[in-house]
Amino acid sequence: MPVWSNGLESVAFCLFSMNSDRPVSHEEQQGVSATGVADTPSSFPAVASPEALDELEFAAALDAIAERAVSTLGADSVRSRRPSNSLDWIQSELAMVAELDGLLGDGDEFRPEHIDDISDAIEALEIPGSVLEPGDLNLVGGALASMNAMQLELLRVGEDAPLVSALVVEVPPASLAGAIERALEPDGTVKDGASPQLAAARRKLRDTRARLRALLEKTLKNVGADAQGEVTVRGGRYVIPLRRDSRSGVKGIVHGESGSGATLFVEPAEAVELGNEVNGWEAEEARAIVAVLRNLTDSLRPFAELLRAGVEMCVAVDDLYARTRYAMDTGGHLPTLTNDATRFRIVEGKHPLLLFETEEPVPFTLEFADEEFSVLVSGPNAGGKTVLLKAVGLVVALSQSGIVPPVGKKTALPVFDRIFVDIGDHQSIAASLSTYSAHLAALRDILERADSRSLVLLDEMGGGTDPTEGTALAGAVLQSLNDRRCFTIATTHLSGLKELASQTLGMANASFHFDVETLAPTYRFVKDMPGRSYGLAIARRLGLSEDVLARADVLLPEAARSLDSILADLEAREEALNEKEATASAEIARLEAERIKADAAAASLENRDAEVADREREIEREGRQQARQYLLDARRRVEEALGMARGAKTDTTAKQARKMVEEGVTEEGEALKRLEKQAEKLGWKVKGSVQRATGNEQRSTKEDVERCTLHADRVRKTRSPNPSLEAFNLATESASSDIDLRGRNGDEAEAELILALDGAIAGDLPWLRIIHGKGTGALRARVAEVLELDPRVKSFKLASPQQGGSGVTIAEFDR
Repeated sequence: MPVWSNGLESVAFCLFSMNSDRPVSHEEQQGVSATGVADTPSSFPAVASPEALDELEFAAALDAIAERAVSTLGADSVRSRRPSNSLDWIQSELAMVAELDGLLGDGDEFRPEHIDDISDAIEALEIPGSVLEPGDLNLVGGALASMNAMQLELLRVGEDAPLVSALVVEVPPASLAGAIERALEPDGTVKDGASPQLAAARRKLRDTRARLRALLEKTLKNVGADAQGEVTVRGGRYVIPLRRDSRSGVKGIVHGESGSGATLFVEPAEAVELGNEVNGWEAEEARAIVAVLRNLTDSLRPFAELLRAGVEMCVAVDDLYARTRYAMDTGGHLPTLTNDATRFRIVEGKHPLLLFETEEPVPFTLEFADEEFSVLVSGPNAGGKTVLLKAVGLVVALSQSGIVPPVGKKTALPVFDRIFVDIGDHQSIAASLSTYSAHLAALRDILERADSRSLVLLDEMGGGTDPTEGTALAGAVLQSLNDRRCFTIATTHLSGLKELASQTLGMANASFHFDVETLAPTYRFVKDMPGRSYGLAIARRLGLSEDVLARADVLLPEAARSLDSILADLEAREEALNEKEATASAEIARLEAERIKADAAAASLENRDAEVADREREIEREGRQQARQYLLDARRRVEEALGMARGAKTDTTAKQARKMVEEGVTEEGEALKRLEKQAEKLGWKVKGSVQRATGNEQRSTKEDVERCTLHADRVRKTRSPNPSLEAFNLATESASSDIDLRGRNGDEAEAELILALDGAIAGDLPWLRIIHGKGTGALRARVAEVLELDPRVKSFKLASPQQGGSGVTIAEFDR
């Protein structure tokens, strides 16, 4: 989720702190442990008392965050967080959340490692000569694996998340975990291969036990009916059960009897020596096991401090991960926190404990205007007033604990030195305190310590006593706090306090919207508008006697009735304005949707036109090449006929040449007709040549599309002045060895060049000098394209500098 919003200041600060050579303040030193893991600075003064945090239900909010940790230690770390007044520490903690949010949001699979509590084992390691139990060693081995994996993970994300990666610390080598795993089974049993001595002792022990059991089973068999069971162990010795009355049949040592006394457990005399041998090997096994455990413990002892640092690293990452997941799950945005005690703005705030209920809580926006420090919230019971107080308190407390609260973008908060809370019923029979007395005691404490860096949250101001006196005292308290420039939010039902707030500089009224039709709260917070209590209206809705309600109306003071009427009128006007605003917003949204739709249609049409234009250019190019090929093929036939005519000796040969010319002319005409038919299919206008469509014959692109004009030259037959030989002249112009194409466009130049080529070849010229000029080179390229495709051209090249250089092309013919 977008935790980065408004968080650049925090990140910039942290990066500056990491790279700066400035001296580190005492506060910052207090905020970071010796291992480099940031801790809540416990040496700072408490921002909020335990009682104030309890009234805000701060512990429950931390529980919701702690659920996202992967280990108990990580969850406990989250639960131990408390508000701090160190801006540096707060910004550092929030910046790490923002950075990890970005990493996880990009799909990175970064995740903390589960780690167990090994604090007892670490304390034991610090005692010289101590030996850890197998269970503790296994816990340490698991912790070692976790902290080594966590170290690698932090180093992996170093480039993308430098602040998170800075949590990395030196940890003991991973080989220690491998040694523990090789020596111990998961249940704590020391493996045979843990040492050669242990392996030998267990082998001897197994062999000796087997011999002893075989001896005892043989004895039991010999005893026969006097036996009362199988070989067993009593007092660490292997014995056989015998009936008491048959005891004399087996010599040995009695190691106990059954509960009834009827059975004795006897170690036969012949088994005593083997039993002693078993005990000896058991003792040898125990000594080998202790040696293995001592060696493992001694290998860990030098790394006690690194173990502690590694655990703190894993816990810090788990704590950070839980806070980040909470921010992502709640859609929280990073608030801007400063030491500027005049900026207070919560945008789209939500009560943290209501977020995961069945119904989404209604967000609120609360902003203190310039030189405004007190907001008095009024309205009916169960309308949301107390919820607002707790939500504001939790947003501030969570932020100052390094947790991103459920707020929207552009939330800006001052860092408070004190958070004072007076919510709920504090009466105490044991302390002889009534509700009113308890509130007075809380107010006394607040008035003694609150200043301009304090947040004060007061519920039901002026309640619990005579309304007149309660209004006077509550008003005096609010004015005192306002004069000190404390940020104060208070709730009340008293009309006198509403009037005071409207008349006092620095104070503002506020309320929660209430549906007068259903008499149900909407939980929509409204600033600068006092609220009505709706006491009589709710009573009427609940069916209280109309007679009683009528008398209540009569008893209602005129001033209160007048104020209620004014508030009702204001609410009606506000509702009307809201409806107009909603209508206007809907119309704006509709128009915007239509604009977006129109823009999309225009973009689609533009893309279609571009595609059509590209296709038309492709068709034009293909048509031009095909037309050129048709004409060249026909002209080649004519050229062959001309060659035959020039060498003709007889009338028969001349007739054959004439026939070939006529066939060439016919083929050229047919080629032109085929081109015209193809052009008509493509939507081109055709009149003896392919031209640009105009007027009503345009295509659906709504724009003129330039077409290529393919000139089909008419071939005219003439009689030669030589009466014995008929010759044919295939050209509209006399043959020339030069042609000047400068000033022509591509199509015009191509048409004139083809005519010139025809004339030059008909005139039996060896080459043609084509003047196209230098310019942009486009005309030269078009000339080269035509010459490249004409099979009659043997070769072509640019002229020498004396003949025009790159502005002239010389074409030579294959004669």
